[in-house]
Amino acid sequence: MAPPDDAERARLAQRREELKQRYVKPSAERPVSNARGIHHAALICSDVEQTIQFYDGLLGFPLIELTENRDYPGSSHFFFDLGNSTLLGFFDFPGLGLEPAQERIGTVQHIAIGVPPDKHAALQKKLDEAGIPYDGPQRGIPESLYLRDPDGIGIELLSDELMFFGGRYLDR
Repeated sequence: MAPPDDAERARLAQRREELKQRYVKPSAERPVSNARGIHHAALICSDVEQTIQFYDGLLGFPLIELTENRDYPGSSHFFFDLGNSTLLGFFDFPGLGLEPAQERIGTVQHIAIGVPPDKHAALQKKLDEAGIPYDGPQRGIPESLYLRDPDGIGIELLSDELMFFGGRYLDR
């Protein structure tokens, strides 16, 4: 499918602006969120050890739990520490014959994980040394490293602070 032409892009930009004006309130007028953060995202992997080697071994997100899934006997459920009391969880579902995910409506496009600038630079060097492709800096987005895990899950390693986007803090 081709990207939208100029006329369609203008229409979409106008619609975004209308929605922004209707729903985005200045920070002083926004209610406090009912949520306190994401406890964990739960994803599916094809190989537990391969996933551990990628997230713990390469990216440095410590594995902190590995247990049997409560809902599917034989399946593993495991968690990586993403800092700030946030977890990234995985399941494997042996025997189900699951197909690789496709980018489509309703799926996760990517998970943006905040890392301090010094760790960001070190991770970029590790990715280079390991020959793992990423996108971002070459497109003028130096704060973002977009890559895929062994199962094709989109990961963004982002050096911006939490709640910072587009050159400003979204909570101020």
